[in-house]
Amino acid sequence: MKKIVLTGGGTAGHVTPNLALIPSLRERGYDIQYIGSYQGIEKKLIENAGIPYRGISSGKLRRYFDLKNFTDPFRVLKGYGEALKILKQYKPDVVFSKGGFVAVPVVLAAKHFKIPTIIHESDMTPGLANKICIPSAAKVCCNFPETMKYLPKEKAVLTGSPIRKELLEGDRTAGLQYAHLSADRPVILVIGGSLGSVTVNNAVRKLLPKLLPLYQVVHICGKGNLDESLIGTAGYVQYEYVDAPLKHLFAAADLIVSRAGANSICEILALRKPNVLIPLSAAASRGDQILNAKSFEKQGFSTVLEEENLNSETLYQAITSTDRGRAQFIQAMEQSPLSNAVDTIVSLIESYSAS
Repeated sequence: MKKIVLTGGGTAGHVTPNLALIPSLRERGYDIQYIGSYQGIEKKLIENAGIPYRGISSGKLRRYFDLKNFTDPFRVLKGYGEALKILKQYKPDVVFSKGGFVAVPVVLAAKHFKIPTIIHESDMTPGLANKICIPSAAKVCCNFPETMKYLPKEKAVLTGSPIRKELLEGDRTAGLQYAHLSADRPVILVIGGSLGSVTVNNAVRKLLPKLLPLYQVVHICGKGNLDESLIGTAGYVQYEYVDAPLKHLFAAADLIVSRAGANSICEILALRKPNVLIPLSAAASRGDQILNAKSFEKQGFSTVLEEENLNSETLYQAITSTDRGRAQFIQAMEQSPLSNAVDTIVSLIESYSAS
């Protein structure tokens, strides 16, 4: 039986693409193990998928001063030793890494044993963890055409991001029923990220009197961000978080307003949904969401509204102009070659596990 180790963690974005690969890997007869951090978000997600999980020590490598910079290198070294032990016992044919700092010791340990490693970079420019891993990788998969120039030419493969198959199996009627909405007006789905966005939430709620005569709004606002004064507002429904029914809400949506995390926007692309992207500002991040959003805008997939320019009026203009041009947005997304990432990446894995 072919064996593969999947790794990656720290955020859900470093785990969900791995989850998307698992059904196809199982179909092709792979025995799968996962290496993540002791108690990271990836542990519960992977164990829920029925995959054996091994935890290792993990430390973050920071570009800025922090007292933990003096102790985390020792955690990374400990993680490297633990990864060596796991790989020696399991003897995988190939390793696939989705990134995050927990993946660094695993990729370096795989290099020690000459196990081929394929890594995936979601964002426009490689993060620090993947920069460390790229020299040890056989291939580097990426989401954006612009990313290719940052990668070694002989290693770079434009694949897009693996999308969970179940997201594509939503039912519009089930989504409308779940949200208690009608079929007589279009639906806007607002997603502010797993923690929500106060800025986006406030702009959407301020705009409701102008939106609701034309649209219905499903608002996933993040934990602790419900507005109790708006509960019961006709045509507006809010949730802190949605799990299994999310695929049905996606199917019910005619237009999506979202942050510009790489995995989220690749899901929107796969679903062919006209969208308005509000990337996290450069002041609050390393600017990767801004680059992601601009790439999608350049390719004709999205309207971009930068957070610095966000208010109820600019959001209304972005929504209505996107809605008017929905046919062109859908056509551009349908022509994208990045919609079959699971098959592309699994075929790449096959080529290295067979060698």
